[in-house]
Amino acid sequence: MTLNNISKDYFMRRLNLSEKVKKSLELFDNGFNCSQAVIGAFCTQLGMDEHLSLKLASGFGGGLRCGEVCGAVTGAIMIIGLRYGQYIAEDKDSKMNCYEITSKFVEEYIKRKETIICREILGYDIRDTEARAKFPERQKDVCPKAIETAVVLLEEMGF
Repeated sequence: MTLNNISKDYFMRRLNLSEKVKKSLELFDNGFNCSQAVIGAFCTQLGMDEHLSLKLASGFGGGLRCGEVCGAVTGAIMIIGLRYGQYIAEDKDSKMNCYEITSKFVEEYIKRKETIICREILGYDIRDTEARAKFPERQKDVCPKAIETAVVLLEEMGF
């Protein structure tokens, strides 16, 4: 397959994606991290300012900058919190509901991606400069799929 065909296939596939997935991939393509890409696709729908949400999610990319929980997952969990999270101390029902929905999201994400750990999804630890140099395009190949999985799963959950 030539580069031209790869690009054509990539863009044809993107035509069939939901608006939320397109928005998240556009954010990622424009230099935002996985967490920002996911939260940015849903934030205004849930009443949060896009600029504020992008700032909030800044430190979560790259698995909290240490290869731990995937940024796409943390962005999705922030979206779950925006819709279902507890904001009144005595409201234990909201807290438990949010925990339950978060757990369901994480379980389903693991079924689809086998893990929620960034370095396992990516195939190396982002702190390892030698590995990053050895696989310079890996994030561009792997991260959009992680983002798409998170966004599609949120959509399937009614977001």
